[in-house]
Amino acid sequence: MDLRLAGRRAIVTGGSRGIGRAIAHALLAEGVHVVIAARDAEVLKSAAADLTARTNGTVIPVVTDTGSDESVRALVARAVDELGGVDILVNNAARPGGATSPDGTAGLPTAAVAEDFNVKVLGYLRTSQAVAPHFIAQRWGRIVNIGGLSARQVGGVSASIRNIGVAALTKTLADELGPHGVTVNVVHPGLTSTDGYDGRFTLAPEILATAAERTAIRQVVTADELAAVVTFLASPLAVAVTGESIAAGGGTPGPIHY
Repeated sequence: MDLRLAGRRAIVTGGSRGIGRAIAHALLAEGVHVVIAARDAEVLKSAAADLTARTNGTVIPVVTDTGSDESVRALVARAVDELGGVDILVNNAARPGGATSPDGTAGLPTAAVAEDFNVKVLGYLRTSQAVAPHFIAQRWGRIVNIGGLSARQVGGVSASIRNIGVAALTKTLADELGPHGVTVNVVHPGLTSTDGYDGRFTLAPEILATAAERTAIRQVVTADELAAVVTFLASPLAVAVTGESIAAGGGTPGPIHY
């Protein structure tokens, strides 16, 4: 299937590792020119070199802190300057798992939760605000936010708070930007195997086996499989889908979400 993405221009935050890097790879394979953004300059440079070698596509690494208004504005300005514009934003920058405490809510530092919220929820808001004028002017754009299945279950307090916030932000943006030809959706991954994209978070076989048994398909979704969902939503073919929260974790047996 031709997703009609060749020549489009994308920004992927958190694009140097894991899911973000897999998404960048999938977009590049469709002919998209991609800016990857992250905080670690060396990891970013290495990721850009690897992605370029894999796809022979245009990859521009930009050191960015999505917790900073100024940094985000500079990111979008750089993308527009070097690519001639921007069509797609994939928001993925976040601390994996979010803030946790062995004592549950009672022991969770509020400052750590605030930092999670600032980088992920407000970070997604900052980047969306920065690209929106470009999308509105050209009457076309795609925003895909990466949330997490913790939005649908308790356990990780900070993770649940921030991912529910991302879902609310997604729907708000979708309603506001829809009349301008822009769609906005959130994809909720579960535990995702990022082998090949993130050596730091390679999962032990026993963890993968346990996680697989908790999914409807009895297997852990890979970063490439998740990236395929995101790439479709970033394409012109996905115009019928906006404001939606899409689970992409292999299915959760039992609950009905409607």
